[in-house]
Amino acid sequence: MKSVDKSVLEAFDTMWGLYPEPVLLVHACRDILAVNQKAEEVGIPTGIKCYSMHPSDRPCPGCLANKMLKSGKATRRGALNERSGKFLDGYWIPVKGVEKVYVHLGNDISEFVKPELLIK
Repeated sequence: MKSVDKSVLEAFDTMWGLYPEPVLLVHACRDILAVNQKAEEVGIPTGIKCYSMHPSDRPCPGCLANKMLKSGKATRRGALNERSGKFLDGYWIPVKGVEKVYVHLGNDISEFVKPELLIK
């Protein structure tokens, strides 16, 4: 598994530790380097490939990590999570000053989305 400096892990925890949705610190190779408290609570471990949570051996079809890594700019995509039926507002955010590392999160915004867009 890839690793990052302890100061990066500490900064991640300070910023995202108590965020109310799962947040991941991920390396470009898709290793999960750290997770916040909510991610731990829902069973997301560190040390795995992020896409392995969605029985796959390659990045998810809607993943924008490569686009974000190439541009160096945060990217966003809203999408319906068919497993949960929730509409997620997803973000891939590069970590300033740390090459090939990014923050990934998805906010559940289902209550703000037109009902016809959600799975019943």
